[in-house]
Amino acid sequence: MNGSPSEGRGDYGGLPATELASLKARWRAEGLHADETIPQMLARAARERGDVSRAFHSDERETRTITLAEAYELSRDWAARLQALGVGPGDTVAVQMPNWWEAWVFGYAVLTTGARILPIHFTYVGPDLDYALRESRAKVLFMAERSRGLDCLDRIPALESLPALETILVQGERAAGKAKLWRDVLAGPAPDFQEPQLHPDDVCILLFTSGTTSRPKGVLHTHNTMLAEGRTFFTRRRVDPDNPTLLTAAVYGHIGCMIDLVRGPLSGFCDAVRDRWEARECLELIGRYKVSGMSGTPFHLLGLLDMVDRGLGDISSLKYFSMGATTISPTHIQTLEDRGIRATRVYGSTEHPTVCSGDPNDPLQVRATNEGRVLPGIEVRIVDDDGSDVAGGEAGELVTRGPELCVGYMHEDHNRNAWLPGGWFRTGDIATMSAGGYITIVDRKKDIIIRGGENLSSKEIEDALVLHCGAREAAVVAFPDERYGERVCAFIIPHSPSEISLEQIRAQFAAAGLAKQKAPERVEVVEDFPRTALGKIKKAELRDWLKATAEAEAG
Repeated sequence: MNGSPSEGRGDYGGLPATELASLKARWRAEGLHADETIPQMLARAARERGDVSRAFHSDERETRTITLAEAYELSRDWAARLQALGVGPGDTVAVQMPNWWEAWVFGYAVLTTGARILPIHFTYVGPDLDYALRESRAKVLFMAERSRGLDCLDRIPALESLPALETILVQGERAAGKAKLWRDVLAGPAPDFQEPQLHPDDVCILLFTSGTTSRPKGVLHTHNTMLAEGRTFFTRRRVDPDNPTLLTAAVYGHIGCMIDLVRGPLSGFCDAVRDRWEARECLELIGRYKVSGMSGTPFHLLGLLDMVDRGLGDISSLKYFSMGATTISPTHIQTLEDRGIRATRVYGSTEHPTVCSGDPNDPLQVRATNEGRVLPGIEVRIVDDDGSDVAGGEAGELVTRGPELCVGYMHEDHNRNAWLPGGWFRTGDIATMSAGGYITIVDRKKDIIIRGGENLSSKEIEDALVLHCGAREAAVVAFPDERYGERVCAFIIPHSPSEISLEQIRAQFAAAGLAKQKAPERVEVVEDFPRTALGKIKKAELRDWLKATAEAEAG
């Protein structure tokens, strides 16, 4: 892993071969790793449960329902055509598409050739797109002609000079430059397909992290790591057996969409898919398909409940909701409980997709206040800055190890500080663990506010703002201060348009018995936050706004 995608199978930050072999043997014994690749898993699922389907919905095109049997047959045909274009083991194929059925099938086709797939967020253009393609040395790019009012063909001229990019395939009616229409590639009989030699520990998926503090990191996953995630996904997540349909609006470019490549075939549950999140349309799908389970953030939850309260639909079929990817308040869990929905918190990342999850059978107080216990096969430790275990119940950095953990980063310099000896991944999250094994994420290391030398948890302050101060959502970040180093700034979306003042909030913090230094010292009331496509708040943009405002005020 020296500046390009790994040609090997990853070593968890330099874990010695004997230790790595011991870990893998244990995961195999536990049934979490196996002698099966994702294409082999799809073939088996097509035989055993071929009628399981995904229904793809969009405002821009007709609904298309694809069964696993159809997905398998199409993926084999498409893989043969990709192979004829020169795609094979060791290559990287980028996909920049909305969450359409073609992207789903194309993903299987890429993996069937032995290449690795690089999903790229549909809205990435300019430097972001160039970086992903250049760093990955993508050989092929599969892209949409247009979507969401964007003519994507405008991106092609700047891409044709990339040295490794040999072929651009366009899903649509028009192409540009040297790009080819995918429908033309599909015309005529499929060429003969030469079955590649694949190994379950081959790197098959490359994803770039969000890059909030530096350039994005290329995360390497194998067939085994992704299949292990699929095998444990429903350990604590539930669906109604009478209505085993889930709703997803995951962005193609996010780890969630890659998990979808294995989750459906392994579980046998059907999916209703939206290519973008829109609360009213998703609410309609919940009613139409009697969706019983879904995942999301408070942004998605509150959007749905707003629609329901306005009489625009109902969520009576929804029984289970998993929340993660951002700050979760106990109030959010209670809100769903009041409507008869068992909500749980879940924690993971691109590198380690699901570390721990709440259990719907746990009491409300337990589900509302922590991220649950680790999933099968996963190990965690809570360590100090030196990598030594902290005393029980104390806060420290969460480090993880397990069968679905990525095998490393694309660049060796990104691996250098990401691992502790023994293959333990440093999450960068501050956590505590109870005697019962329940994990609570206290904060991100970079989200800790250091005021006068004292570490303050932004998450704790956000929870207090939702619980005590009338905030519907809150995001807390540091702003520079000459005297204290940093002070607390709260960005708030209120429940009602009534004014929320700094004085009121500080008084409510005092009444709740919270330490004075934790009370916000600046409040900004906003209509919404800058968000990722999954609804996660972009705190870096809030910090940038504060910095620009401070500079303007000073100048």
